[in-house]
Amino acid sequence: MTLLRNILIRLLTTAVTLLGVAVIVFVVIRVVPGNPIAMMLPPGATEDDIARLQAQYGFDKSIFEQFVIWLKGVMQGDFGTSISTRQPVRQLVLSRLPATLELSIVALSIAVLLGGALALLGTRFRDTKGEGAVDVTAGMALSIPDFLWGLVLILLFGVLWPVFHISGRISPALNIDFSSNFYLFEALVRLRFDVVADLIGHMFMPALALAIPLAAIIAQLLKQSLKETMHLDYVTLARTKGYGENHVITREALPNAILPTLTLVGVQFTFLIGGTVIIERLFSYEGLGNMAIDAVINRDLPLIQGIVILFALIFTIVNLVVDMLYVMLNPRLRHA
Repeated sequence: MTLLRNILIRLLTTAVTLLGVAVIVFVVIRVVPGNPIAMMLPPGATEDDIARLQAQYGFDKSIFEQFVIWLKGVMQGDFGTSISTRQPVRQLVLSRLPATLELSIVALSIAVLLGGALALLGTRFRDTKGEGAVDVTAGMALSIPDFLWGLVLILLFGVLWPVFHISGRISPALNIDFSSNFYLFEALVRLRFDVVADLIGHMFMPALALAIPLAAIIAQLLKQSLKETMHLDYVTLARTKGYGENHVITREALPNAILPTLTLVGVQFTFLIGGTVIIERLFSYEGLGNMAIDAVINRDLPLIQGIVILFALIFTIVNLVVDMLYVMLNPRLRHA
């Protein structure tokens, strides 16, 4: 019952958080100077034309009335109509979300592999110059922001050694007839390795740019956990039994040391999705982040609201899952 109560409390907290985000976003983007309706009309448009469009999008009502109407629509799955494209916001957002999720998952996978490898190397060569080299590498990776890593990768693998695509998500000449926008997942299921290779060629540099700073965070935390675990009695006992250092690190210490890192990975995944906004723009990647910047430039208020609410929903769901795992895995929190 205590676990169920904790779950209900977190679900209620999540709902309140989403409502708070919705209120803040709705109010803030409406007090920003500028009339998005006027931007839709040609220079010769009359006041009647502006008034007609304002009534059509509900901008002639008070902010409170607009918010209530918008919230009722959201509760029914209707996020309004985009001002710039005249298409439903829900349809636009869902068409781009798979690209961003695939990019984030690939970036997270690269970050875990790179960060894990650095942590294991640092632990294996602890208290030597090898550990110092790992620390310097992780420090450099963390001190440079992801968009600068993106520029470096473009220079290296797009200009000096052009082996990857600089922009886009997939080559236009490639013939695909997929039923969903999860291109990478569907290409793997259908064994379309030509499509997989093309998608990876477009995705590699933006995913690596996102992954490098996160890999440094994972490496630092996991190495510290491993170093603390290496002094525990059961690890010492494994050494007295004659096991090699590599076996002791990977088979004895790693299973326990990795738990805090798994939690960190779950939390950092939400920040990774947020980081796609700049990276997608830099690589002209056709994802949700790129669409968000276009919406801001066009002052497409319904589309901005829909994208922000979706990002907030993803953040809260991931954090909720992490919290639930904490409660389920930790008996002290389960009965708190």
